[in-house]
Amino acid sequence: MVMQVLDAIDGFLYYPVLLIVMAAAGLYFTIRMGFVQVRMLPEGLRVMKAKPTEGNGTSPFQALMISTASCVGTGNIIGVSTAICLGGAGAAFWMTVMALIGCASSFTECTLAQVYKKKAADGTSYGGPAYYIEDALKSKGFATIFVVFLLLTYSCGFNLLCSYNTQSTFQTYGFYVANPKLAAGIIGAVLALLVGICVMGGGKRIEKTAGLVVPFMGVAYVVVTLVVLVMHAGRIPAVFGRIFTDAFNFRAIFGGIAGSCLVYGIKRGLYSNEAGVGSAPNAAAAAVVSHPAKQGLVQMLSVYIDTIILCNATALMCLVSGVEPTAELAGAQWVQTSLRAVLGDFGPLFITVAMLLFSFTTLIGNLYYCDNALAYLNHKTMPSQGFLKGFRIYGVIVIFVGALLPMAAAWDIADIMMGGMCFLNLIACVLLSRVAIGTYHDYVAQRKAGKEPVFHAKDIGLNPDELDYWKD
Repeated sequence: MVMQVLDAIDGFLYYPVLLIVMAAAGLYFTIRMGFVQVRMLPEGLRVMKAKPTEGNGTSPFQALMISTASCVGTGNIIGVSTAICLGGAGAAFWMTVMALIGCASSFTECTLAQVYKKKAADGTSYGGPAYYIEDALKSKGFATIFVVFLLLTYSCGFNLLCSYNTQSTFQTYGFYVANPKLAAGIIGAVLALLVGICVMGGGKRIEKTAGLVVPFMGVAYVVVTLVVLVMHAGRIPAVFGRIFTDAFNFRAIFGGIAGSCLVYGIKRGLYSNEAGVGSAPNAAAAAVVSHPAKQGLVQMLSVYIDTIILCNATALMCLVSGVEPTAELAGAQWVQTSLRAVLGDFGPLFITVAMLLFSFTTLIGNLYYCDNALAYLNHKTMPSQGFLKGFRIYGVIVIFVGALLPMAAAWDIADIMMGGMCFLNLIACVLLSRVAIGTYHDYVAQRKAGKEPVFHAKDIGLNPDELDYWKD
């Protein structure tokens, strides 16, 4: 009964609600800003290398890495596998299309976060959807609802799913097959314990080591993917043919749209790159730049890195392996089986290690990510240490529970919470589109005049007295 309710909510939320809202919002931003995600891609790469306008501030590149680190990981491996195994190879195409459209939404949300960012007591800046909703739309209630969804998404939905995905990478090993429930419980307990040690103030060495190793693992994953593609280069044209054929099989899509490659591509792409969800603006607001549009352009790159490159790398790597995607292999198993077919026993082991490292830092980051949201709900002051400790204990329990959930339940809960967060944020972005579009055109005009753009709020009709920045 519970699963039927979750499936019904999940199905309705993504089709028709989010399918229409995401596509309409992304296309609206794309058209109004003249395909910013394509025309301004070289400019985004240029701005990414800029230094912060204040010596000790966060650079555009650092802010990009913070947001990219939070979304690159399990979604690029497990999310892609689940989408293709359950929706078909065409999911890779629709994942890419929605990512390209979502780039314009990412630019909009991150530019708005910069325009309405707040100044902290130590001189640094912070912000995000809650702040541009409250300040620009004058709706504390709307902002509060968004923050509640953010907390539910990152402390519960994403952590449940991340924990499930991590333990699922062990399903290929003999000890797991012998007693699945016991193995899942032990893996979940160990994962929860390690995360608990870190978020409770200890385990800094574990946390630091993982933070250093994960980037290398990310590079190693790309290298392994390239090796597999080179080894089976002759199969790549046929794989592309399969992807496009499946993507445009509209009879199959509209015959069962909730479970089609179209909807799975949208869901898993959104889970992976988070374009328009409202997470990246929180990192974007910390960057010190001379013009809000600069960080908007830089943050678009995160979507390219995450989905256009890494998600497609996983899809192509698995499809060229010759292992057929089936519902029974959905998740880690298809990726591991594909790599075993190409690289032997090293393949599954490599994926297990990669998933452990990716998920570990993601789980820690998700809980820390909630701190600012809790502060917002607590009259914009950080809650007491006792409350934070209790909240993190709850977060650790969620991790343990996630390892024991059925796959469908883990995905449905994460999808519903993330979908609600995305829906609220995109509505706010559309309502504030005049500001984002005006900021973009101001940037383009200054670049055409040969200037290094500098933003003044009054130039696009904003009242400087209502902002913490951009007054002069």
